Amino acid sequence: MATAERISRPETLARTRPGTRNPRAKIAVPGNSGIKVVQAVTIRKPAPELYSFWRDLPNLMQVINHPVTISAPNRDESHWSVSAPAGKRVEWDALIINDRPNQLIAWRSRDGAEVQNAGSVRFEPAPGDEGTEVTVALEYNPPGGKLGAMIAKLTRDSAGSQVYDALRRFKALMEAGEIPTTEGQPVGGPQRLRKGKK
Repeated sequence: MATAERISRPETLARTRPGTRNPRAKIAVPGNSGIKVVQAVTIRKPAPELYSFWRDLPNLMQVINHPVTISAPNRDESHWSVSAPAGKRVEWDALIINDRPNQLIAWRSRDGAEVQNAGSVRFEPAPGDEGTEVTVALEYNPPGGKLGAMIAKLTRDSAGSQVYDALRRFKALMEAGEIPTTEGQPVGGPQRLRKGKK
């Protein structure tokens, strides 16, 4: 299995300055052929706080409830290693291609990625001054193509479910300071019928 190309000389690369488009931006999922996912959530926090958390990409490991490792050798590049159906792992390098502070972060996978993907996260004022609407739009070519995407959906491992869950956990972490869990809580046994009750 080929791994994504790594960058060895970051000092020679063009950088994305906040508020600009990366000069190395190009289409990652050609021909509008990928699986598309769009999910949104309203979070009762200001956009700058949410943007700041998201812009530090390794922070996302806190809200992705799926085995993932994210490393960021610099502000514009990251390496992702994610579990995939059938116990496999897929890896790719990603590049920030558009950065508008407190409004938008857009990315694409680098050439040679095992999973070609591109997407964005937008931070917009929620109606009625109720915080910030956070919208994630993602397009990707799944391992195994459309068949792989169908299998992932059947196993509840689809990207749509994962993005929805990550946004729900992001909301909980930002609003309450923690992500609720049932881990470690006792589980009751089956209820027995009492005499005379049906």
